Amino acid sequence: MTPEPEAAVAARSDRRLNWLIAVALVGWLLYQLAPILTPFVAAGLLAYLGDPLADRLQKLRLPRSLAVVTVFVLTFLALALLVLLVVPLIRKQVGAFIDVLPGILAAAEQVWLPRITSLLGVEPGEDVGLAAFISRYSEMAGSWASSILTTVSRSGGVLAAAVISLFLIPILTFYMLRDWDMILKRVGALVPSRHRETVFTLARETDQMLGAFLRGQLLVMLGLAIIYSAGLSLVGLEFALAIGVVAGLVSFVPYLGFVIGMGLAGLTVVMEPYPLLRLVGVVLTFTAGQVIEGSFLTPKLVGDRIGLHPVIVIFAVAAGGQLFGFFGILLALPAAAVLSVLVRFAYTSYLAENPEARAIVAQGDEAQ
Repeated sequence: MTPEPEAAVAARSDRRLNWLIAVALVGWLLYQLAPILTPFVAAGLLAYLGDPLADRLQKLRLPRSLAVVTVFVLTFLALALLVLLVVPLIRKQVGAFIDVLPGILAAAEQVWLPRITSLLGVEPGEDVGLAAFISRYSEMAGSWASSILTTVSRSGGVLAAAVISLFLIPILTFYMLRDWDMILKRVGALVPSRHRETVFTLARETDQMLGAFLRGQLLVMLGLAIIYSAGLSLVGLEFALAIGVVAGLVSFVPYLGFVIGMGLAGLTVVMEPYPLLRLVGVVLTFTAGQVIEGSFLTPKLVGDRIGLHPVIVIFAVAAGGQLFGFFGILLALPAAAVLSVLVRFAYTSYLAENPEARAIVAQGDEAQ
């Protein structure tokens, strides 16, 4: 096998360096424009989700604008139905839970704190308990509160930008959804012909992964919310619906719904006179939810091929929140799913160009 000419190696190295510089510049620009880009990114994602339904309506000989309006009306009706049916129940239960929370905390101090101190061999005194904690750190809490209020008062522009974004997103979504096919065609025309096949293949794979991931993840969240709510209702928990829905909604982060739901449910039953039986029911409910999610919901609805590692999911959510705020948290997982396609392609290309690395990876796979 003849060695590769030095000029070709140098040209490939320069090309990689140029790509790295370009990626770094694009990343820096996106970071600087994050507050402005947030409504555009959110609108683009909503347009992407609504485009298949609009295309189906077009096949029924509806004009594109009328199809987009129909999609908007159906979406609004679905959200309104959700708000009218579910939100009042959740709000009622959350309000009742907040009302009884001080009593739960007081009972925790009066019932469980003496037991814990007795078990640890510590004599309870004036420095032990919630009252002592509050009196000891009240001055510090006051300074923190004043700092937070000062920060909020100075960030009025951020709040105004968030409100403006909420109004901009529907408008941007309408125009993007109406011209979605034209946007894709014009962007595709900008791709050089020598790279068109690769780019289009990646675009199709990304579309398949992103669509399956979003639909599957939403169904998993809905399924867990139903399982948790039904299980806690059978246990006889007073705030079953509120806790179940909250645990299901935050389950897009691995184990976060399990931890939050278990904590809230356990807190509501542990102060009862005989909490052991219900506490066992709570543990069984959330354990069953995790088993069903891992063995059925995620493999069937999301699929192992597009599943993301829990570490990547947690990092993506944290990074999205840091860069784009609340919308960044919502957009973190779709962005991570898209990036996983690009990273997999870059990794495969690297192994194809480096036989030594490919041999090392093959040895590692055989060892496993």
